Amino acid sequence: MTASEISEGAVLERARAVRLVVFDFDGVFTDNTVEVSQDGIESVRCWRGDGLGLQRLRQAGVAARVLSTEVNPVVSIRCRKLGIECLQGLPEKRTALGNLWAQGLATPDSTAYVGNDINDSGCLAAVGFPIVVADAHEDVVALAALITSAPGGRGAVREVCDLIVDSLSVDPAAERRP
Repeated sequence: MTASEISEGAVLERARAVRLVVFDFDGVFTDNTVEVSQDGIESVRCWRGDGLGLQRLRQAGVAARVLSTEVNPVVSIRCRKLGIECLQGLPEKRTALGNLWAQGLATPDSTAYVGNDINDSGCLAAVGFPIVVADAHEDVVALAALITSAPGGRGAVREVCDLIVDSLSVDPAAERRP
């Protein structure tokens, strides 16, 4: 089932089951661009509203982590400020995702993964709620149960957090009434 074929009710059902949200960093928290100074220092652009979304997620009892192949310390610095644990410099993210499950954080079915590019494919294929950002690479779009309306670095993280938190307050019985 592709993202365009999944119903709103099915999206809410998947969101309600989530106990762990795992995010890629570049292209999800950022707009996938990098500025490089003449001294070689890199900087990225992030969406400030993501912090409130992550705070709401924590308050709802849903764990969140970042898995990134990027080695630049900007990843851990931003994650530290947002209060989200991250593993970076990963040559392959799928193994790290499996380690999160082995730690008992969640099961594959109760995990959402938010990605944007082909190095997220293994994680997207392994979770119960695969999500890609609006400007994701075309090769991963078919793996998604949901495509955010916001692009990476422009509110996609907040959108996912809000969806999951808001789904927890929806009465499933009310959804089935005509």
